[in-house]
Amino acid sequence: MEWLERMNRAVDYIEANLSGEIELKEAARVACCSSYQFQRMFSFITNVTLAEYIRRRRLTLAALELQGDNLAKVIDVALKYGYESPVSFARAFYALHGITPTMARGEGRELKAYPRLSFLITIKGAEAMNYRLETKGSFEVFGIEGIFHVDGGGKGLETPAKLWEQSLANGDVKRLEACAGNLPPYVSQELHSVHALCSYRNTGPDTFPYMLCAFKENASTTEGYTTVTIPAHTWVIFPSEPHPWDRFGETIETLYKRFYTEWLPTAGYEQVDGLEFEMYGAKEGLNYVELWFAVRKV
Repeated sequence: MEWLERMNRAVDYIEANLSGEIELKEAARVACCSSYQFQRMFSFITNVTLAEYIRRRRLTLAALELQGDNLAKVIDVALKYGYESPVSFARAFYALHGITPTMARGEGRELKAYPRLSFLITIKGAEAMNYRLETKGSFEVFGIEGIFHVDGGGKGLETPAKLWEQSLANGDVKRLEACAGNLPPYVSQELHSVHALCSYRNTGPDTFPYMLCAFKENASTTEGYTTVTIPAHTWVIFPSEPHPWDRFGETIETLYKRFYTEWLPTAGYEQVDGLEFEMYGAKEGLNYVELWFAVRKV
């Protein structure tokens, strides 16, 4: 419940600053997590990005002001809600409402309204969610690291998916696999050698680290790779059902969504700094994935 309260306080901050500057790091601070983690949780829970939510809310309020009793000038409304010119405002307004700001002044015009979001516990079906809690000591992983912007911008590779795509195409994943050695005894032996690790160190308020990684063991060859020490943590682990490759995206997205919307709000735990693994494996001739989230008791 405390986790939901923090998320609602973050939305309170955003709502209070829709006509001013919204500092995402401040919203994340209110939610007691990193900027990357906050935006990621928000997207999984609401099915809309934080940036899109802010855009919709601002344009909803802008439309109300253009139709109010004391009609505001279009340029004043545009500047109030963060647009540098009437042209950019009109373009965004039309994309959302289907009419221009000037047309919105007319009586009887149909507009769209997006209300403020609130995070609540909802009663859903009784579908079981398989998970296990495991406490693991410190261990090391090594691999290919990328630093990414939370909004997907910046130079170079824009997303972790692009890092995977490039590394598969140029043979880097195969080379990392050959350098991995045996799997350690504290993980399922049905897992592959190469996995993914996210948010294992602080790289700034608007970026996050992501690594294609393997477990470091005695037989591993780590030269030329980034090595990371993972501290001792309690991990909540969510295994998927075996699935064909064409259902991988749907499967992993469902696991993430159920963690954030069903398990985390009621379990009495919180995620530790967004630290998580995506573990890939094969079972029954099909693919499967385990999501590991570092957690602690609230």
